[in-house]
Amino acid sequence: MAYEFTSFLEKRRQQRRNKKIVRILGFSIVILFAVFFIPGFLRDRPAILGELVKPNVKSTQATPTIESSKNLEQAVSKALIGTQGEYAVYIKNLKTNESFFLNEHQVFESGSLYKLWVMGEAFKQIEEGIIQEDEVLSQDIATLNRKFSIDPELVEQTEGGITLTVAQALNQMITISHNYAALLLTEKLKLSQVKKYLEDNGFKESQVGSETEPPKTTAFDTALFLEKLYRGELGSSESNVKMMELLKNQKLNKKLPKYLPEGTVLAHKTGEIGWFSHDGGIVFQENGDYIIVVLSESSVPAGAEDRIAKISEAAYQYFSQ
Repeated sequence: MAYEFTSFLEKRRQQRRNKKIVRILGFSIVILFAVFFIPGFLRDRPAILGELVKPNVKSTQATPTIESSKNLEQAVSKALIGTQGEYAVYIKNLKTNESFFLNEHQVFESGSLYKLWVMGEAFKQIEEGIIQEDEVLSQDIATLNRKFSIDPELVEQTEGGITLTVAQALNQMITISHNYAALLLTEKLKLSQVKKYLEDNGFKESQVGSETEPPKTTAFDTALFLEKLYRGELGSSESNVKMMELLKNQKLNKKLPKYLPEGTVLAHKTGEIGWFSHDGGIVFQENGDYIIVVLSESSVPAGAEDRIAKISEAAYQYFSQ
């Protein structure tokens, strides 16, 4: 009986040893397979593996919102052939986002484009009840020249005074680019508030200027202002509508509108000082309204004016196809 039990134990031990050997052999085979076959599988099927291990999360990559266009670039580039001086161009179809940019972040003296910011801050203060559209503003010309450190060579007037309501000052500042209307309004608003307006609205490439530095801007910032206005993002809807109407009533039309078909609706603002000549606006048309901003610095500003007009014509013809 003891012998049979011992024999039984020996058989059980042998069975366990055999199972252990089988497990070891099986494990060894798995290791060998992993070492010799999986690397090759990964090399041959990286895309498959990528799908297998891809985490179930949404991509954080931003969807492009601006479509750079080679065709638009070719159309506009023809109008730029033979240019002398520096040019910056920003064109964007507000319906399709088709765009063309050239030196859009290059800084230029703004000329009267700074009046866009003054207009924006004025309507902000009107909304807040700080000023009223029918409020009368009055100041001596000499005081304005002194306060804003106007270069004696650029002074338009030295004597007399100016009296306008806020609404009148806005209209003259934008539609005929009246410099003393702009200074009168800026004095009321405070230059520091115009500077804050730039900061609050993300116009990071623009400066209001100082006693020693003139106002500066870029094609990008000017276009950004226009797009925000177009989308109703510069205050109340009423303010946005009024600002757009002022720009549509522009009387200085020797640049962007010059070669456009009669009756074309354009909301724009010009800027000139010294060698600088600019124009930026929104063209309204059936195939999609679009922004166009052209800034220039040239030894022949009159020639730059016509060049701006030709660039505008090229963009209009392209978007009208």
